[in-house]
Amino acid sequence: MMSLRLMDNSCLVTFPPSLTGGVLEVSSVPLGRAGGGSSLIHYMQSLRNDEQRRELMRFFKTGPGEYGEGDEFLGLKVPQTREVVKYAWKDLPLAEVPALLESRWHEVRLCGLLILVEKFSRLQARRLRDDAEAAQQREQIIEMYVSHAERANNWDLVDLSAPKLLGEWVLTVDRERALALLDSLADSPNLWRQRMSIVCTWTTSRAGDPSWCLRMAERHLHHPHDLMHKAVGWMLREMGKRVSMDLLRDFLRQHVHAMPRTTLRYAIEKMDDAERRRWMTL
Repeated sequence: MMSLRLMDNSCLVTFPPSLTGGVLEVSSVPLGRAGGGSSLIHYMQSLRNDEQRRELMRFFKTGPGEYGEGDEFLGLKVPQTREVVKYAWKDLPLAEVPALLESRWHEVRLCGLLILVEKFSRLQARRLRDDAEAAQQREQIIEMYVSHAERANNWDLVDLSAPKLLGEWVLTVDRERALALLDSLADSPNLWRQRMSIVCTWTTSRAGDPSWCLRMAERHLHHPHDLMHKAVGWMLREMGKRVSMDLLRDFLRQHVHAMPRTTLRYAIEKMDDAERRRWMTL
């Protein structure tokens, strides 16, 4: 698959027929110029699948009063969106990504978030870690992500982006700056900003630092929403698995009588049956 250069030196990206199951012809989308984001949205809309759309809207709780109320889907499966990202991330200018993040379509917003992840990841390459220009670009991506945090308005959008953006950023900047940002997300009234603050600790725990997870878990321990109960328990489980089961047990002993049962169940999943039963009877 090749990318063609237009007369204005922008990029015409050719997408493979595998994205559409052969229903549509191979499509060429101009990305590397003003309006590239709109062109990409138009292409993704051409992949719409109404049957899959209905299933996704049920799965992601988009009905009245549900956490995803009003979210709209095209009916694309995640591998389709990832395939779009694979062919688009390099040539779509960063300035065009907000058009994706502001889209009404869930899959388009996911595409925008994953493009940010790809751009950020490449700027995290070892040879660029101390490069001033790369550092500035990483900051621009994080600023864009945080300023559009409300557009990551379902758990999958947060979970596929926060660890690889915020989590990686936290590991590379001054701790006080990182604490200030994560605390501000945790203190936000917005559910998805709150979820970002805890789910991003998946990365810090994998790097061997449990302090971020423990701090955010304690802040969200009495959160009223089931999605946060699950997220906190999940991150505690990962911290125990990646860093120290003894630290996890210490945290549980301190908070077991106050934490939601869902959080506890998620946190102890990697323990043996007998130990799980002991915790659940406390």
